[in-house]
Amino acid sequence: MDDFEHIIYEAVDGRARITLNRAAKRNALSIPLLEELHEALWEADNDKDVHCIIIRGAGPSFSAGYDLTPGLNNPPSGGRPGRRYREGGIYADPTIDDDIWRLEYSQRLRMVLFDMHKPVIAQVHGHCLAGGTDIALLCDMVIAADDATIGFPPARDLGSLPNQMWIYHCGPQWAKRLVLTGDTVTGAEAADIGLVMKSVPADMLEAEVEGLADRMAQIDPDLLTANKRIVNVGLELMGARTLQRMAAENDARAHLAPGTRFFRQTAKDHGLKAALEGRDQNFGDGRARVHGPEIRDEKGNLIDP
Repeated sequence: MDDFEHIIYEAVDGRARITLNRAAKRNALSIPLLEELHEALWEADNDKDVHCIIIRGAGPSFSAGYDLTPGLNNPPSGGRPGRRYREGGIYADPTIDDDIWRLEYSQRLRMVLFDMHKPVIAQVHGHCLAGGTDIALLCDMVIAADDATIGFPPARDLGSLPNQMWIYHCGPQWAKRLVLTGDTVTGAEAADIGLVMKSVPADMLEAEVEGLADRMAQIDPDLLTANKRIVNVGLELMGARTLQRMAAENDARAHLAPGTRFFRQTAKDHGLKAALEGRDQNFGDGRARVHGPEIRDEKGNLIDP
């Protein structure tokens, strides 16, 4: 598996390490990257010498979200690209079902994390934003650096979350608090509310993850499979899998909101950077505070009480 362009894959010592390898783009997700990740995960699941999988990011971030480069995230040929058919000689705009189809295509690539037999650990450092959380929260366990930044800022103006595992990790109130504002929490705060399993100092993150992988490498992978899958069946009985499908449809619905259309028009007219700056300018540092009151300065930055 040496022909990957967007990830690095290695299987050694009873584990497969998959590294998101677009460091210059802060490991922004794209359809080509997700297709490679999907392939690599099934390869690891099929490898009898692999007991668990580690997903991590190259460079300073786990993943800062989705790559919004126009056209980059169209599905492969035959997969409903935008403006795909003619009506009276004029290309028609994509319908809401076209949007759902594309979102579900991306979701199918991610859901391998839930469906595969072997356990997956997300090793989260730096930024884990938007699409980065779509990957991390589908993993079986998330270990974060204390100073990681975790959240979904595009919920402010780009739609709804196309992946909805938040409620199963941190419960409905914190899920709402974070997705209704797009605010972020640190890795340490995420551990406090159950959004991630635990956090450790950044310089100990790799050792923590590898130590857990060492322990699972001593266990029969068929037993690891049995114990992962029964927990995931429990999640399915709580609606987790159905909710992922509904999340894709709900995101397409949210794409019709005036605020979402305004963001896209701003990005088209003035560029993505201007659209992002306009979105975030009133949110200061964009952080939530887990413990204690949220006192902010005039720019919206948290200050100590």
